[in-house]
Amino acid sequence: MSTAFADQVVWITGASSGIGEALARAFAVAGARVVLSARRETELQRVAATLAGGAEHHIVLPLDLTATDTFPAAVATVTARCGHIDLLINNGGLGQRGFAVDTPLEIDRRIMEVNYFGQVGLTKAVLPGMIARGAGRVVVISSVVGYVATPRRSAYAASKHALHGFFNALRAEVHATGVRVTLVCPGYVRTEISVHALDSTGGRHAKMDTTQANAMSADVFAARLLSQIAAGRDEIHIGGREVWAVRLQRWLPRLTARILRRAKFS
Repeated sequence: MSTAFADQVVWITGASSGIGEALARAFAVAGARVVLSARRETELQRVAATLAGGAEHHIVLPLDLTATDTFPAAVATVTARCGHIDLLINNGGLGQRGFAVDTPLEIDRRIMEVNYFGQVGLTKAVLPGMIARGAGRVVVISSVVGYVATPRRSAYAASKHALHGFFNALRAEVHATGVRVTLVCPGYVRTEISVHALDSTGGRHAKMDTTQANAMSADVFAARLLSQIAAGRDEIHIGGREVWAVRLQRWLPRLTARILRRAKFS
């Protein structure tokens, strides 16, 4: 495990399960002090109790990514307790499983509020402190779907595409300040994102997709991600064969479109 994160303060959203939980464990093992955020405080406390260094060394900070007006106070709390923030891991988000024609616009807005505006809002709240220190890294957990939009995920794909636009621009803007930005595009990871995904009614999909069930574990993903963040990568792709879809989309878009029309997606 990399020692690049020893004694660093790492703030992770969506830390109550899945990739966020796995990243919390990995960063704690690497010696970081972890700030865990999500809506479910009891689940955050459960995760904190499992972290290396003991729960008392880390911070549980419940946060609703749609409540952007609370972000300045949350940043102030972390700064008061930790002094600064070395890494912000924008991981919290909502999945989707529903055809666009059946999905009311309010569901699209709900997904964008969490997946896009929540990430952007928290980043804007954290940035001034990083810029003042001349150091820090913002890590954004996007998706291969941020490049290749697949059926029944129209709003989800739109939110991920939007993240790429914003954070690619931000990377160029803040480079001279010493702040760095990393976009992460996972392929399939074994989490419950499909179980908790919103359907076209706004309810839970409540099914584990086969692709998710057979994917790499969140812990394996987290270990691979930490090593690549430590290497200072601007963009990271981790997954199985599905990550090649990014290159296929770039170089053979017409072929990609035909594949997407014919393939079956859960």
